[in-house]
Amino acid sequence: MPDLQRVVRRVDDFQQSHRPLAFIFAVVKKFGDDQGGNLCALITYYGFMSLFPLLLVLVTVLGFVLEGNPGLRNDILNSAVTDFPIIGNQIQRQVGSVRGSGLGLAIGIIFTFYGGLGVANAAQDAMNRIWEVPMRARPGFFPRVLRSLALIGTIGLGIIITTVLSGIGGGTASLGAWSRIGAVVVAFVLNVGLFALAFRVLTAREVAWGDVWPGAVIAAIGWEVLQAVGGAFVSHQLKGMSETYGLFAIVIGLLLWIFLQARVVLYAAEVNVVRANHLWPRSIAPPPLTDGDKRAYAAYAETEERRPDERVDVDIDRRGPKVGEAHGQG
Repeated sequence: MPDLQRVVRRVDDFQQSHRPLAFIFAVVKKFGDDQGGNLCALITYYGFMSLFPLLLVLVTVLGFVLEGNPGLRNDILNSAVTDFPIIGNQIQRQVGSVRGSGLGLAIGIIFTFYGGLGVANAAQDAMNRIWEVPMRARPGFFPRVLRSLALIGTIGLGIIITTVLSGIGGGTASLGAWSRIGAVVVAFVLNVGLFALAFRVLTAREVAWGDVWPGAVIAAIGWEVLQAVGGAFVSHQLKGMSETYGLFAIVIGLLLWIFLQARVVLYAAEVNVVRANHLWPRSIAPPPLTDGDKRAYAAYAETEERRPDERVDVDIDRRGPKVGEAHGQG
């Protein structure tokens, strides 16, 4: 056992003394401290439940706005669904639109749109958790809904546009090579801007643009990689399952696809927080605690403030706990 402890201590000292390794480990450790896997699972669930209502609204709105241009309407819809692995063609064939006229149609669209807000609300909760926003400072019901509407109305449209551009860059043979490269570059730049905007809108804390751009770049790169190879990865994981399990395999494929996207975005957000709050280096096996550990644990405790007149103070014993004793004070 002592030999193992010495090995762990040497590895810990090595990673703490190398800034890139220390930063990467701090991001991974904070993702675990924030229970990032659970946050991704929650976003995946609400993303799955919100997908079809939001597509229903998209088809309906496109039907009105582009009534005289069915070709463009179909191109936009196709670009929005064909990148989903395995089920893109099924969605394209099955998705319909809200039908009716006048006030009834407007009410139908509003309630369908509201039904699709789950993923945006779950993303807000995740970002507030990642930025360690105190419970008392998190938005209530109506402010949260307004933030979610703003997110879907602006960023959702932007994602459709960048997806179309990425599709042009990747598979339109009628355009020249430089035109396709230009479309990919423009899509990437727009994705960086969209993710930076999302990281600011989704958290209740006031964060500067400079605090979110590194994660936005990472999220945009990850998004492009998933668009390029994610579908092949999911298809490989589910190879042969469609014939065996039918619709169940299709559902698993969609859930896995959304989960991968959520994981990329949340890791990118953790990069922003670790960098902005200087939460590195972190210790693999404390004690002793590093300064980054102390700042992180203090922030975790302060998130439990639930009322304006409540304050949580954190005192970390520099000597560390005694053997067999769990020690904490707040």
